[in-house]
Amino acid sequence: MPSLRSRALSAALIAAGRRRRFASAEAVRARVAESARRPASHLPPRSLGRVAEVSRTFVGAWPVYDLSPRGGEPAAQVLYVHGGGYINELTRPHWSLIRTLVTRARARVVVPAYILAPRGTADRTVPVAADLLSGLIESGGAGGTVLIGDSAGAGLAMAAAQRLRDRTGAQPSRIVLISPWLDVTMSHPDQAAIEAGDPMLARPGLVEAGRLYAGNLAADDPRVSPLHGTFAGLAPLTVFTGTRDVLITDSRELVRRARAGGAEVEFHEEPGLPHVYPLLPLPEGRAARNRIVELVRSAADL
Repeated sequence: MPSLRSRALSAALIAAGRRRRFASAEAVRARVAESARRPASHLPPRSLGRVAEVSRTFVGAWPVYDLSPRGGEPAAQVLYVHGGGYINELTRPHWSLIRTLVTRARARVVVPAYILAPRGTADRTVPVAADLLSGLIESGGAGGTVLIGDSAGAGLAMAAAQRLRDRTGAQPSRIVLISPWLDVTMSHPDQAAIEAGDPMLARPGLVEAGRLYAGNLAADDPRVSPLHGTFAGLAPLTVFTGTRDVLITDSRELVRRARAGGAEVEFHEEPGLPHVYPLLPLPEGRAARNRIVELVRSAADL
């Protein structure tokens, strides 16, 4: 049973109309237009500078943040790919998780502020993400490399890992996916029933956001929807999802297909929890973050 705090948060999200952001294609297009007029900031909070060495470089047009713990060498490195439906920038919950990875896992965390849709489409975005991942793996450094993504960022992370596998066979030490969005077609037959209880997401807006991200590619192209790709030869996977998330079908299908393809999968499905619950201030979110910290620390021993 979900915690009282989780149930209260889900009720608050519903009362606040959080789903309106993805309630319709028109709502998504309006948000994209507003972002074009007033781009949101992707800058890290200033408070991060008290616990981390923070620098920024550019990979093409992408700002890429590099954060390392103060007072010592990092034990491992992480490529973190943020969510937001491919149309939203990094937000405070993302930076909060990044802070946890830096301070508790003692990790170097590389964070791309990738170009958002509709300017940033899968055919352009996936190769750059794969190159970033490849560069981190090749650079070595202390410990291994863990690839982490949430929501749409988890979809981009998976597509990048698949591309890198196909290109060179290289893989990170582990891939951690938080409420991954892996199929932008939103065509799974179970989603209609699950959507009714989702306090954050709705299919019409997600379909439109996916269309913008797909650009000239088909929605079921593996670069756009990596659930339609293959899973043999990937790094071990850890997947977190909640049952009040319309995207849970993607996680369940991923687990089924990845295990059938011979991949190692650790799966966490939490009853009654909403989308990206590991990023939220909930007891269940804290437990998930503790597990992610353990996984990153364990990469240091590889």
